[in-house]
Amino acid sequence: MSNAENNPADVDISELGYEAARDELVGVVKILEQGGLDLDASLALWERGEALAKRCEEHLAGARARVETALSGSDE
Repeated sequence: MSNAENNPADVDISELGYEAARDELVGVVKILEQGGLDLDASLALWERGEALAKRCEEHLAGARARVETALSGSDE
């Protein structure tokens, strides 16, 4: 088993699909809500959460564009 499989935070966010990014983001939010982390750990987790949210938005924008393309093609 690779290190990335042991620790999802080691996975390059750009390689994550929508569901994986969303699931990890949910986990990040839960950990941050629980508290108890020192400032540096909290900031690192927050930054990863921001990057995960951005990755989800990229996937959604791509899906939105595909749907719009499909719909515009069906109008012709």
